[in-house]
Amino acid sequence: MKSALSSLQRDLEYGFIDETVLANKLENPELITNSDSNSMYEALKNELEFADSYVFSVAFVTADGIGALKQQLIEFQGRGTIITSSYQDFNEPAALRELLTLENVDAYVMADYVHHAKGYIFSHGDHVTALVGSSNLTRYALTENQEWNIRVSSHRNGNIAMQFHDGVVKHIEKAIPLTEEWIRQYEQRRATRTIVFTETQPLEVSPEGEKILPNLMQVEALEQLQQVVDSGEKRALIISATGTGKTILAALATRQLKPMRTLFIAHREQILKKAAEEFSRVLEIDESQIGFYVGQRREVHKPLVFATIQSLSRKENLAEISPLQFDMIIIDEVHRSGAESYRSVLNHFRPQFALGLTATPERTDGFNVFELFEYNVPYEIRLEGALENRMLVPFDYYGIADYESAQGSIGDKSKLKDLTADSRVDHIADALQKYSFAEGTKGLVFCSSNEESRILAESLSTREVHGRRLRTRSLSGADTVEERETVVAQLENGELDYIFTVDIFNEGIDIPSVNVIVLLRSTESSIIFTQQLGRGLRKSAGKHSLRVIDFIGNYANNYLIAIALTGNRSGHKPKILDDVNDPRPKAGASTVSFDRVSANRILESLRKARITGVKAKRESIAELKYRLGRIPRLIDFFHHELLDPTVLCATDQYTRNYWALLHKLKEVDVAPSPDEDGFLSFIAAELLNGKRPQELLLLNELLKRGPQGKVSADEYSTALNEYSSNLDTSNTVLRSVELVLNLHWFQDTTAERYGGRPLVVRVDDIFRLGNRFAELYYSYDADHPHPATSFRSHVDDLIETGLHINRRQYARADSFVRGKTYTRKDAARLLNWQRNRESTIYGYAVDAATHTCPIFVTYHKDADVVASHRYEDTFIDQSTMQWFSRNNRTLESKELQPILNGSAELHLFVKREDADGLEFYYLGQAKATHAKERHMPGNNNDLLDVVVMNLTLDEPVAPQLFKALTANKRSSLEDSTNAEKNAELHRSPGHVVRKNAKKDSELPK
Repeated sequence: MKSALSSLQRDLEYGFIDETVLANKLENPELITNSDSNSMYEALKNELEFADSYVFSVAFVTADGIGALKQQLIEFQGRGTIITSSYQDFNEPAALRELLTLENVDAYVMADYVHHAKGYIFSHGDHVTALVGSSNLTRYALTENQEWNIRVSSHRNGNIAMQFHDGVVKHIEKAIPLTEEWIRQYEQRRATRTIVFTETQPLEVSPEGEKILPNLMQVEALEQLQQVVDSGEKRALIISATGTGKTILAALATRQLKPMRTLFIAHREQILKKAAEEFSRVLEIDESQIGFYVGQRREVHKPLVFATIQSLSRKENLAEISPLQFDMIIIDEVHRSGAESYRSVLNHFRPQFALGLTATPERTDGFNVFELFEYNVPYEIRLEGALENRMLVPFDYYGIADYESAQGSIGDKSKLKDLTADSRVDHIADALQKYSFAEGTKGLVFCSSNEESRILAESLSTREVHGRRLRTRSLSGADTVEERETVVAQLENGELDYIFTVDIFNEGIDIPSVNVIVLLRSTESSIIFTQQLGRGLRKSAGKHSLRVIDFIGNYANNYLIAIALTGNRSGHKPKILDDVNDPRPKAGASTVSFDRVSANRILESLRKARITGVKAKRESIAELKYRLGRIPRLIDFFHHELLDPTVLCATDQYTRNYWALLHKLKEVDVAPSPDEDGFLSFIAAELLNGKRPQELLLLNELLKRGPQGKVSADEYSTALNEYSSNLDTSNTVLRSVELVLNLHWFQDTTAERYGGRPLVVRVDDIFRLGNRFAELYYSYDADHPHPATSFRSHVDDLIETGLHINRRQYARADSFVRGKTYTRKDAARLLNWQRNRESTIYGYAVDAATHTCPIFVTYHKDADVVASHRYEDTFIDQSTMQWFSRNNRTLESKELQPILNGSAELHLFVKREDADGLEFYYLGQAKATHAKERHMPGNNNDLLDVVVMNLTLDEPVAPQLFKALTANKRSSLEDSTNAEKNAELHRSPGHVVRKNAKKDSELPK
């Protein structure tokens, strides 16, 4: 308690008196403004994670505001109190009923008083934290609106804590318990509110009528499309996320291009009818100008014809229509164009322009839709952009554990009887009670089979949720179009709560009012996951958000959920995990939450998944080649946010660079020569990660100057300053760059692996290219006809990509970034050590020349680590770690003096466990305090001397990273990345297995 009080005192002094005070910054006063990573949503999530109890006293609440925090409110271990009001009749009955679904919350309402408070108070044992200001419990007040909320902390004995307590007591005295009966009475007397539904499609209203205008994204898409047309191209493909109005975009394109006769093709009659309505509104035409080519209708001579592919593609029908009948052809869901029916139609007609529309161009059937449209993609409206631009409603995703019985949990091997067991039905009903809307739910449920869908729909229709019997129906491909339309209408009209299905609603069916998506099957594809998510993202009157309830069982493909939700396809597992765990609101104020069991299942699946093996690389290259029409460069993967270029270049000891990988995959016939391979492997392994740009910038500067080009130290410093004023241009860093590029920085074996020849040499103050490197580079023309087999092209690609990575991920800097990951070798290079000592750093090492000391901590030691190396390094709080020196050390040990007396600059790196690989999270600079001698057990129960001290960080660890590092050990499973690597090496001829290789946590500090 004394330590906690001292920490609070320092934080308050830092916040109110002197910002130079060294403080933990855990309870310091802070202004929360909803900017960057400083949102009320994050602040409330963090407080709920660690609090014992809480009180929210807010005038206004909304169902989607509660939905954003639903997972945290459900999982909260203590008890909460929420006080709200009937002020101005703002609060909708549905939102108040939402409060009643929270089992661990006491809800109150001020009905007879004007209640306009906005306060959130959390009890943390010995202290109280409150957030008070302008944010009500609504989604945008917590995430995006410009708000001011002050966060203050006090010891529980402090006066302000007493004032908060008294304020809560007064509010509760004036309030009454919230009940269903009170809500019904409120509903009856509540003044009717006029809700204005703001569409994202602008509308110009004039005496002449209404004219649909393009929104901002559509304006940009139309401008890009016009450029394609003006350049003489005949085809183009527009990628537009589900729900973003691609039909209206097509109609706007038709209005802009002014064809005399237009053909619109889709695969379902329902889509045609809806499209005809949209075109009629946009083009301001009546029914007399619209024709249909479907069933028995053959209205092919109208100015605007809507046809199903099934009717149009028949040979006898095509034979009756002139290839020149239409000036413009629009194909909806064009990714289906690989089917023979689409091919025949496209080969038959000769329009002036053909426009393809799709939300998901990536296909697995071997047909290249990009090639069909001559690789002209003027515009993409992807899901994230659509959410950010409020074209879609935000979503709240809840990953929850599927049913688990004594026989095990639902998983890949579960049989139908397990999937439809009464106990699982009860589990599903319980989850719907917790996570679905308290009223007005209109849901789609995706199952793994039609039989599961049918049985679950029947079984759940016997269960009660939110006080009434569920109304459910199952639909499959066997149902007629009329049956489907009837059931969909029942859902839209509020006569049904849920429709159960497998895949008939994946795409093409528009039910804008759907506000709940339930996923009861494994995720087989991130594309399908996104399609099914998109079924509920369309805007609709009275709809403010979508809730996604994903039942996560023991499925091997659970890692695809993380990839689909984050859009991170880099193959870099730590980054994917970071993105999933990022506490900030997602695009468009959406939120993602997992319960503890499902989070572990995602993690375990990700660790097992082979997302960076040769197969994954082959697929990623094929996907981008399919899109670009050529062998992609590394920079293409960076721009398209696919597999990380550093991952592509790190395959095994025989393909250590991208050119070698392309040769191994038979994408190119020519392999790099041994010398070329060495140089490319060096740049790929040492420089491509962009963590320090100086080497790349020097290479870039020299290569621009020709084979005999030279750069003086002053010119080099100028080039560094032009790139970024944040870069170090001291003699120390210039010497470090020199040693890295002439390979003297590396151990001899490493230098030999890279060919042993320098890329750059320095004589006095002049840098120039190494002779062999320059000879190889300039032996290729700059405009080589086959860049994939050009050493020069690959070098340029590596440099360009590395600098792009530095700009995006490290803000043009060369210093450590908190929260990013680094290896021991990275640390040695960025600290300008004159030699790579990664193999001897182990837990820590002081460099006498630079007076720096990186400290590497594996937080959870493996069970089989020997006793003498089981150091009990432990976080005391988010700013302080109790840290152990190597054993057999005392306060007088020479190696510890620079650490203890502050003469060495300490940098703390931490990873969770050995299975996480070679990279550690950088936590910041630290100071050593409170050092004392202690004893720790040795291997033979003897006692070893050790020095224990506190490492106090200059900034506290971010809450989410702190939680990830300190939570219980994830799994005893062997790290999948190492397993993949070892498997690859064992398959490689001549590989020598290292026996008794030690883990990080076994190595001496």
